[in-house]
Amino acid sequence: MPDAFAGQFGVLLLFYRGSWCPYCNARLRAFPARQHRPGRGRVRVAGLPVDDEATTAGLIARHGLTFPVGYGADAPAIAALTGTFVNPDPVCLQSTGFVPNLEGKVVVSLYSSGAIGRLVADDVAGLVHYIREHAATSA
Repeated sequence: MPDAFAGQFGVLLLFYRGSWCPYCNARLRAFPARQHRPGRGRVRVAGLPVDDEATTAGLIARHGLTFPVGYGADAPAIAALTGTFVNPDPVCLQSTGFVPNLEGKVVVSLYSSGAIGRLVADDVAGLVHYIREHAATSA
């Protein structure tokens, strides 16, 4: 994943519960909608659930997602690498989001242990705008 967005800022890596989660669906729909609104900052997004390929393809089509979405995440392995919480039944990754800077260092992370508590499009766009503006004035 880091190589896919190397040298880019305004990236949000999302682990989400699955296509069955109404909160995740709302969040996933919000990012493409945010891209077409003026101001604040463009945010590149990538998502990853435990859903299989067909389920993920259906979700992408249903919401018209234009950002990369993986499938078939090994929840325990992802949790071991990132500290993400795993729901035991059904097995899934709890909502987790990371915003890395241009060097790939995570500047914001948000871990949820349940259905709610997640990074949202407008907040991430505002953060990206603030950091870009601050970097430009301090250069």
